[in-house]
Amino acid sequence: MNAIVANVVIVLILAIAISAACLYLYKEKKKGSHCIGCPMAGNCHKKEICSKQE
Repeated sequence: MNAIVANVVIVLILAIAISAACLYLYKEKKKGSHCIGCPMAGNCHKKEICSKQE
């Protein structure tokens, strides 16, 4: 019985993590971000290239 509960908890944690990632991507795309997750955020030297990809 304990193994079943542990598996359910793990599945719930994974579902929450995946849902949060999808929600983040959705919000960023809705804002119009082209390079989601780029470490250069607003100072990307490829800004012109990224905006043309769409």
